[in-house]
Amino acid sequence: MRKYILLIGLTLTLLSVRGQAINDSLSIRAVLDREAATWRSGDVKGHADCWQVRPYSRILVSLADGRSLDVAPSLMINPPATMTGGGGSAKLTNVKMSIHGSSAWVSHDEESITKAGVSTFSREIRMLEKVNGQWKLVGQSTHMYKPE
Repeated sequence: MRKYILLIGLTLTLLSVRGQAINDSLSIRAVLDREAATWRSGDVKGHADCWQVRPYSRILVSLADGRSLDVAPSLMINPPATMTGGGGSAKLTNVKMSIHGSSAWVSHDEESITKAGVSTFSREIRMLEKVNGQWKLVGQSTHMYKPE
């Protein structure tokens, strides 16, 4: 009888852990989608809510022409008015996650589409942390490319 109770308890624990991982992955995906949408719509407060700037936050961007940028993380919280609100949309594909407690990293491909229908492409690594029960971006590395 003890073995059955132990087995049931272990099964419920494993299901609970798996359920939390699914909830976390859905929450992280929602943050990524919201971050992309708020940037394009010019919703600065909504975009800032997706981020938590830490002393170790960093945003590195490799441009398709070979140049690179080290973007100040504070721009994610308080960007100049001319940086956001250009409209368009983003499609995230090939999303892969690693979640460990209150830290996670995500890799994905992104197609950014302007209002005029022009696409740019990137491969991205995003770092997230759970802050007060909410997933927030804390850093990213973006690598732009021209598809063949």
